[in-house]
Amino acid sequence: MHAQLTDLARLEYSFIPSSKSEDQYTRLKATVNYPIKIKNKQYFILGGEYNRIILNLEDEYPFNTSSLRKLHVIDLNLGYTFKASDTWRLGLKITPRIASTLTGKLSGDDFFINGGVFAIKDRTVATDIDRPYRLILGLTYNTTTGVPFPLPFISYYRRVNDKWSFSLGVPKSNLKYFLSENSILQTFAGLDGYFANVQKAMVVNGQVADNISLSAVIGGIGYEYCFTKHLIAYSYIGYTIRLSNHLRDDNRDDIYSLNDLNAFYFRSGIKFKI
Repeated sequence: MHAQLTDLARLEYSFIPSSKSEDQYTRLKATVNYPIKIKNKQYFILGGEYNRIILNLEDEYPFNTSSLRKLHVIDLNLGYTFKASDTWRLGLKITPRIASTLTGKLSGDDFFINGGVFAIKDRTVATDIDRPYRLILGLTYNTTTGVPFPLPFISYYRRVNDKWSFSLGVPKSNLKYFLSENSILQTFAGLDGYFANVQKAMVVNGQVADNISLSAVIGGIGYEYCFTKHLIAYSYIGYTIRLSNHLRDDNRDDIYSLNDLNAFYFRSGIKFKI
């Protein structure tokens, strides 16, 4: 939610080559958000995000992988935020999603709905405290997780001094070192992945594969360079601590593992933020 409130535009490239395999995972992401001021300190956020996931499945598999070569995740971001007090801001978001191989006509199985409610206490620009911080508390709902109820969300950021800051939470935690205010090194741990409908369901070992998913736990180092206060370039290099890439049936049960070997991870991009 904080990213949707602050990132007006983002272009990003991610890459995971499979270990001991010719398979590769590539993702191209484009995000645009536009805040519309309703009245004093109240905003409606309208935006969208497109992820194009390219699976280069070069190994031998007991089924035709051509329909899995490209996956598409398309989000419509609808958000609303307002000041609840001098220090707290409340926000909510609804994200209708299409996540599919898009090899045929759209159906109900291609559509998902995500959302959440959040409370944000932002003291990052406060002048009356020595160590500025930001706390985000919320509940999120994501139909692609398979959990039929909202999940808690927490993120805590603190600027310790002129050289160090840290952020604790999910999907990402980090420790940053400021070479200068424009040049920042960091170590990080986080989550990445996708879930999508397979429009042309495949029979794999006598079972029907209706969905494909990837989940990864990643750790590594990163670098950010701030061209201006609002324009930032970034790159992350790391390794997957846990990697799970599966075909799943209509109940989202695992029926075939594409690759579970940990691998190198790279992500780079540029963003324009408030």
